[in-house]
Amino acid sequence: MAQLWGGRFTRQTDQLVYDFNASIRFDQRFYKQDIEGSRAHAKMLEKQGILTQEEGRQIQEGLDSILRDVEEGKLKITSEYEDIHSFVEANLIRRIGDAGKKLHTGRSRNDQVALDMKLYVRDEIAAVDEELKSLLTTLLTLMKENLHTFMPGFTHLQKAQPVTLAHHLGAYFEMFKRDRQRLKDIRKRMNLCPLGSGALAGTTYPLDREYTACLLGFDGPTLNSMDSVSDRDYLIEFLSALAMIMMHLSRFCEEIITWNTNEYHFVEIDDAYSTGSSIMPQKKNPDIAELVRGKTGRVYGALMQMLTTMKGLPLAYNKDMQEDKELAFDAMDTTKGCIALFEGMLRTMKFHPDVMAGSAVHGFTNATDAADYLVGKGVPFRDAHGIIGRMVLYCLDKNCALDDLSLDEFRKFSPAFDEGIYDAISLKTCVDRRLTIGAPGPEAMRRACDAEQEWLETFNILDK
Repeated sequence: MAQLWGGRFTRQTDQLVYDFNASIRFDQRFYKQDIEGSRAHAKMLEKQGILTQEEGRQIQEGLDSILRDVEEGKLKITSEYEDIHSFVEANLIRRIGDAGKKLHTGRSRNDQVALDMKLYVRDEIAAVDEELKSLLTTLLTLMKENLHTFMPGFTHLQKAQPVTLAHHLGAYFEMFKRDRQRLKDIRKRMNLCPLGSGALAGTTYPLDREYTACLLGFDGPTLNSMDSVSDRDYLIEFLSALAMIMMHLSRFCEEIITWNTNEYHFVEIDDAYSTGSSIMPQKKNPDIAELVRGKTGRVYGALMQMLTTMKGLPLAYNKDMQEDKELAFDAMDTTKGCIALFEGMLRTMKFHPDVMAGSAVHGFTNATDAADYLVGKGVPFRDAHGIIGRMVLYCLDKNCALDDLSLDEFRKFSPAFDEGIYDAISLKTCVDRRLTIGAPGPEAMRRACDAEQEWLETFNILDK
């Protein structure tokens, strides 16, 4: 078919060149955004007297009919068209005639695609935010249910000190909370309208860019037309935020995979989120957690691709920027799907509190509290540290926990021990005494859960 730019050319584009240049295969996702932007542009043109009321009415009705027919499956978006902009404009002209040819007045495909991408990213930010909100709601429910579920806390993958499952899950709540805050920041920063920037130098038509921006829900128009058509910072920021979300999911998945092993047995993943082996009948594999962990690389790849594409581009628009879509779309789809699957897996997962508590006891996570007990009896901390270290070696040789030792055995290492040592090193005491803000003690965690609940109920990505 004839191209929108065909007047300058005397020969048809080679088919291979046309196919290589065309973007309809992937930018057809923009059909809603393209029509939304065109409706606003036409409304502004009519307000400015560039279109008559009748022409404006015809264009609006024509665009509405195209949107309706696409969504009802009556109108197919095909490779006959170079891009989604050509598809919409060609079908509009076919339906309403010459009035449709006036829609592109004062507009370039450069500012048109910049607008479409911004509208699409803005919608995707909202969709990802909703998925994160659902995940955070599930996390907070589990936190409230597990204030007294003891487990070992780790450093260097070595058992360190006793915490609770609520406290451990709360760390991930903070990560995903920051992810939502990042999305809000990105949306606020990107919410300026590029439409009316033209190809790079604006236009001589008396456009009302403030009005167009208002119609499309932007905070105002962009202030430099060259930057407007060549800016993809907001997309790179969004991909960076998606990469961080995936990194947080991947870390959580790594722990779940570890906890799900026979050696740990802290959790059991629901059958609906597990798979078996084709040869080993006993296997129940954490495939969903592994796939989320693996798909993190795809999202990282999209971010690196976009950074690499943009790094050498002179102002203003360059065709390289057409590469801003395919991997970005995949990253958005991947992240939303991973959050949803992870939330379902987490919500249906069964925890084993007795196993977790036993692991904490036999991992000597109460050793620091035993040393603190001696300090409370007047033993210098460095001496107390050495005494407890020798006791741990003794317990390892006997294959027992500190809690299993008799008082006589305790006193072999220090006469400062008395009956109070057993209460001092119980998991309940070790955890309950940690009451500072951010600590795992139940009272501290209740206050934290209340604060998180209030934040979850009041945080809105659209708030200024």
